[in-house]
Amino acid sequence: MDKQQLLKEYRKQEDKMCLSQILDKIEFSKNRQKIEFTDFLDMYQVALVENFFRKIKFQNYKLYGGYEEAERKVAIIYPEKYDEEMLKKNYSKILKVVKIILPEEEQGKYSHRNYLGGIIKLGLKREKVGDIIVSKEGAEIITLADFSQILLQQLPSLTRFNDSKIIEKEINELEVQEVKVEEVKIIVPSLRMDNIVSDLIRTSRSKALEVIKQERVFVNGQNEIKPSKSIKVGDKITVRGKGRFVVKQIEGTTRSGRTVLLIEKFV
Repeated sequence: MDKQQLLKEYRKQEDKMCLSQILDKIEFSKNRQKIEFTDFLDMYQVALVENFFRKIKFQNYKLYGGYEEAERKVAIIYPEKYDEEMLKKNYSKILKVVKIILPEEEQGKYSHRNYLGGIIKLGLKREKVGDIIVSKEGAEIITLADFSQILLQQLPSLTRFNDSKIIEKEINELEVQEVKVEEVKIIVPSLRMDNIVSDLIRTSRSKALEVIKQERVFVNGQNEIKPSKSIKVGDKITVRGKGRFVVKQIEGTTRSGRTVLLIEKFV
């Protein structure tokens, strides 16, 4: 496997580093005949890695974040002898859940930002932590298995969690909350991605272009940086840091020729 040849078309150093690690994991898995896995990848990296696997025609992998709709995932690479059931049995060795149960008087007080902010304040590595699922009673933090004990030890030192109960759970005990959606209508001059993103995140078109340029927009799980990309009914749009949306249907057009779209917004 010629690593330099496979990576030569990638311009960004961080992309090359990420994919170089993937190639190393493939080599280790093949030579040692055991499962290898990465730290958590963000949405951009997940799309990058998935496209790379397709490009090199590699099939013995799973992108897994603990549940189907997870945004942050680890890349699991496994030997050919493994089937789906064998792989599933290893999930508990790769990921754990750290659950924070707030005292009754604190319940409903904290958002995703508060939990993530606490982890960052402790100086812990973001790539060791996956999605944070927030509920009224607290949060479930998906983490690499060998990192869960560090969270258990350090989270209680934060003032906001002094009186909380913090426990470790198996990944198959994850309590995924029912996804809530609300329907909104937007009116756009065209189905160009920049027009739609601008309305979805309630900002100017110039600011939307900046967000797209920052590689924060994903359509159907793929990072998109072309503002003129045409969006269609059924497309799932994620704007990192702003939310997830689905284009449900075209409701019609206004007298001035603008398009009315029905959007499902995940809340």
